[in-house]
Amino acid sequence: MAQGVSALDPAVLDRLASLSLVARTVVEGFMAGQHRSARLGSSVEFAQHREYVPGDDLRRVDWKVYARQDRLVVKQYVEETNLVCHLLVDASESMGYGSKPWTKFDYARWCAASLAHLVLMQRDTAGLVLFDSEFRAKVRPGNGALQRKEILETLDKAEPKGATGIGSVVEWITPKIKQRGIVCLFSDFFDDLVGVTQGLRRLVHAGHEPVVFQILDPEELAFDFNGLLRLDGLEGSGMQKIDARAIREAYREEIQKHQRELSRQASLLSIDVVTVSTADSLDAVLSTYLARRSARARGGRR
Repeated sequence: MAQGVSALDPAVLDRLASLSLVARTVVEGFMAGQHRSARLGSSVEFAQHREYVPGDDLRRVDWKVYARQDRLVVKQYVEETNLVCHLLVDASESMGYGSKPWTKFDYARWCAASLAHLVLMQRDTAGLVLFDSEFRAKVRPGNGALQRKEILETLDKAEPKGATGIGSVVEWITPKIKQRGIVCLFSDFFDDLVGVTQGLRRLVHAGHEPVVFQILDPEELAFDFNGLLRLDGLEGSGMQKIDARAIREAYREEIQKHQRELSRQASLLSIDVVTVSTADSLDAVLSTYLARRSARARGGRR
């Protein structure tokens, strides 16, 4: 297969034989890297000072600072550890929509498979959860070739069905995620944002670093339909006939409002939101994710 951006185009990926081939194609060219967690431990790399509190180990007191400033502070260090990446993929029926030969769910699992392949190639740890309004399937966090095989097979077998319940599922599953790490959440986020926000807040408070991938079909963004349009609800909401032109501006305003509110709530929790069109090439999606992860890691070591 020819190398370059064209190999990462969704139309090309749609013709590849398997998720395994998709993942290898997308990830090819990325270099394995080292990761450090945002947790603080006892390795040799200094991270920051904090004020001394009774009970702190006196061996960690920085006596040079005390001599200069007459205040007690202790040294903290960056804990070097493998990155743990939890992939949460929305497999509800709304993810089955697609104006192209592939659906939002297809795109979500391409992206999740590629990230899993990248993380495991770097000898880090990856796990997978599929959900709709409830937990559907899980691959426990692990590493190695067998872990990669299980994640890809689970993604490959899944089909979008059922109603969406992002917030309730995230709230339910958060205490069950024992290893703190990055939580990549793939969904169209066509759900109650109050519940979604509560779920994201729960992840943050549990010590995780969520990254939100909002995956939308280009027609959902543009709504460039003309004439009478029959809308079939994908999650039991029935069928309606409408004049597309009559509601186009109202629809665009509503979806933009929804996206702004999702971004606002995520920003308040210091969570990255990556808005993705299913027409986007996968290299752009991964580059955005990796750049933001890298920026966060550098900021944590200042």
